[in-house]
Amino acid sequence: YPRRLFDFNLGVLRWTWRVWFYGLGAGATDRYPPFTLKAVDYPADLDVPYPQKLSRGLVLIKWWLLALPQYMVVCILGYLIFMITGFAQLAVFLTERYPRDKFDSVLDMNRWVYRVAAYAALMTDRYPPFRSGE
Repeated sequence: YPRRLFDFNLGVLRWTWRVWFYGLGAGATDRYPPFTLKAVDYPADLDVPYPQKLSRGLVLIKWWLLALPQYMVVCILGYLIFMITGFAQLAVFLTERYPRDKFDSVLDMNRWVYRVAAYAALMTDRYPPFRSGE
């Protein structure tokens, strides 16, 4: 994986996660996300280690065939994230507190989504597990 391309893709994932964390994907901060692809001091961060070696054989099938079941799960998770975040934002409006259980659930689901994104972008050979909590 060319290092500069990997770093660019990682930067786009980072920035997307920051915007998602600020907005409807978590709604967990009032700090506006910085418009940079680099790692910065922000409440939401994302990192994918640079792979020293990737499987050549998987490149042709992992982003579509192997990831297909994950895409279906991500579609469901996207809906759940949106719904839970909406309820959490209502709770923030009424109580000025983000419910801890909702925050943990939303972050857990988002971790899954971004693991799938990194896998589908061919940034890792590690298949995203069909479980949460990692």
